[in-house]
Amino acid sequence: MPWDPRIEPLLDRYPALRAVGHTPLVPVSLFRDELPDVAVLAKMESLNPGGSLKDRPVLRMLLGALADGRLRPGMTVLDSSSGNAGIAYAMIGQIIGLPVEIVIPDNASAERTKRMRAHGARLVLTDAMLGYDEALREVRRRYEADPDRYFFCDQYSNEDNWRAHYETTAAEILEQTAGRITHVVAGVGTGGTVTGLGRRLKEHDPKIRLVCVIPDVFPGIEGLKPLGHPEDIVPAILDESMIDEQVQVTADEAYAMCGRLARAGFFVGQSSGAYLVGVERVARRERHGRFVTLFNDLGERYFSTRLWD
Repeated sequence: MPWDPRIEPLLDRYPALRAVGHTPLVPVSLFRDELPDVAVLAKMESLNPGGSLKDRPVLRMLLGALADGRLRPGMTVLDSSSGNAGIAYAMIGQIIGLPVEIVIPDNASAERTKRMRAHGARLVLTDAMLGYDEALREVRRRYEADPDRYFFCDQYSNEDNWRAHYETTAAEILEQTAGRITHVVAGVGTGGTVTGLGRRLKEHDPKIRLVCVIPDVFPGIEGLKPLGHPEDIVPAILDESMIDEQVQVTADEAYAMCGRLARAGFFVGQSSGAYLVGVERVARRERHGRFVTLFNDLGERYFSTRLWD
């Protein structure tokens, strides 16, 4: 399935952005000996030019806003991010010639903050002890103080976010699997992945089960939001009706799985490890099925964190 027709002319103007998407889906054999009737396939999203899954929604949000005039020359692109979306904003902002300002918790990995700054983005740091939701509150304060200066992309409520996954990620998965899937395992950052994948895949086959990985509140898992507590901000674009099951995963479980994956040849970040914990937990219960998940980014992004200690 191609990008939205509004976006195609802009991709012709900025051809480097055509590198986003079309990532391979590869088998992961970590549980094959114990679970011979379970197949696990992972979408290698680190092969996007910005190094993560977030290139897809950020491209669609920015080019969609350019196409309909909400984003104009002279405006500054503003949003909050735990890191990967910020890199995508910074990279794509440079390609289309617009400044970028990102509000980010101060515990984001140095590798990601350095890459954002390398692309010329301005970073505003918030106290990580106040949780990722503090970055959401700060970005709104900055926008409300100077709305004429900023294009607030607001990935948590931007409909182009989930549509990117509906149009590209899910469509690629269906093509690569010939539509044969029993489970898809992902998590909620902005809600775009779960909503877009769920809507497209369940249109194809309503029996596909969407398993959502939920992290600890603290220290948390970078890129994933805690949900279920009264103080948690629920993303506006999250369609919770798509979620068939929630699986709680701790940071330590995610880190341990990243280590197992590294020894199997996959060097991925902590959210990818958390997703595979979710895959294993459901697969051990079900004992059969064809599971699809996402490897969101590479382990190199976390050398400065305790992930690889």
